[in-house]
Amino acid sequence: INAEYMGLFPLLPLSAMVQRVTYRRRHSYATRSNKTKVVKTPGGKLTVLYRKKVAKGPKCGGCGGTLPGIPHLRPIEYSRLSKTQKTVSRAYGGNQCGKCVRERIVRSFMIEEQKNVKRLLKEKKKAE
Repeated sequence: INAEYMGLFPLLPLSAMVQRVTYRRRHSYATRSNKTKVVKTPGGKLTVLYRKKVAKGPKCGGCGGTLPGIPHLRPIEYSRLSKTQKTVSRAYGGNQCGKCVRERIVRSFMIEEQKNVKRLLKEKKKAE
């Protein structure tokens, strides 16, 4: 091999020369549900491990933030949990965050207060 040829094509590092791997299942497209990771087995062979989808976790119905105290799991995994692990022991436990529940309670209280004030003013006006 002459020097000009070596200058045009420098040697590739060994890490660039990798063994090819194939999918182990019948699903042959690189989709979100078919994510893989290449690992080396104890026998020195490269093989494919399938990755699970990342769970987003439940969101608050009011503000849309993630609910604290509830694990982020895939839907089928929630069916294997007990009720205490899927909720928080509070009103609207597994549905809304504490901040939104507090706002809801305060809003309800203020509406009731406003109704009472209106009623009192009406009675006062009637008395005059």
